[in-house]
Amino acid sequence: MWRFLIRRLFWAIFLVFVVTVVTYAIFFLLPTDPAALAAGRGASPDSIERVRHLLHLDEPVWKQYGRFVWNLVVHQSLGISFINRASVKALIEDGLPVTASLIVGGAILYLTVSIPIGILSAIRPRSLLDRVSMILVLIGISSQPAWLGLMLSWIFGYKLGITPIAGYCNAFADQYQDCGGAFQWAYHMLLPWITFSVLFAALYVRMIRAQLLEALSEDYVRTARAKGASERRVILHHAARNSMLPVVTILGMDAGLAFAGAIFIESVFNLPGVGRQLLIATNQLDLPMICGIVVFTAMIVIALNLVVDIAYGFLDPRIRLADPVRLG
Repeated sequence: MWRFLIRRLFWAIFLVFVVTVVTYAIFFLLPTDPAALAAGRGASPDSIERVRHLLHLDEPVWKQYGRFVWNLVVHQSLGISFINRASVKALIEDGLPVTASLIVGGAILYLTVSIPIGILSAIRPRSLLDRVSMILVLIGISSQPAWLGLMLSWIFGYKLGITPIAGYCNAFADQYQDCGGAFQWAYHMLLPWITFSVLFAALYVRMIRAQLLEALSEDYVRTARAKGASERRVILHHAARNSMLPVVTILGMDAGLAFAGAIFIESVFNLPGVGRQLLIATNQLDLPMICGIVVFTAMIVIALNLVVDIAYGFLDPRIRLADPVRLG
């Protein structure tokens, strides 16, 4: 077991190294002058050169990369934004609770919906419930998050007035304010959660249905039925438990896809999260902000996949004996 843990840890560290190299290379391959961007519009050539020296942009690329990694590892620093001169790390910390609440809340919602629907569809294949759920799966997979968010906001926010059209309320602010407290926070996050969960619910319903149908045809299920176990026990304690193992892996792998979806949803509902920060930084060519968010997000995704790999190794001992190349 220790060999498996050490192997996975070293693989995660190697992936972080690759991400920093690729991100920093893209940082310098863009057809822009970072010093001119940092100096601002209308800056004189002398001012640009002073900024270039101040930011160490006149040094060799390998030395700049070493400085970047040193600041990241030793000082946990991701640089300074070109636009507002604030710490990239501080800006990410401000937007992270919003993005985390969107992703975690949406994940709870789509798991709550997809697991029972996937199980019921597998128990009664080709039934009315199964056919309806497959139609909804097709609609969910085909829907673009930005379009879906705009439609939900227009129908439930603008036309019916049931939910807010956009905006964010801090759950830890004074609840007696116009926009504060847990209730207002959940009220404003309802449509973003639904928008976020539609795509993932569709994917998970289809995956759980396929996994459970395969598990129901296994020998151990037939053996449990032959021993007189009730159908409820066969499904929940034998087939469903084993078919849920791939869900654990997919949850970690979907972290990057979840952040990509959060970018669209935060822009539609005007949520001040990390995804919207990345979109704004891209439009303004704020290179340190773009680089910092990409590296930070990649580290989160790699860390989550490491946790999932370790958890899966405990749940299924066969994984610990697998080829380390295939584990990557």
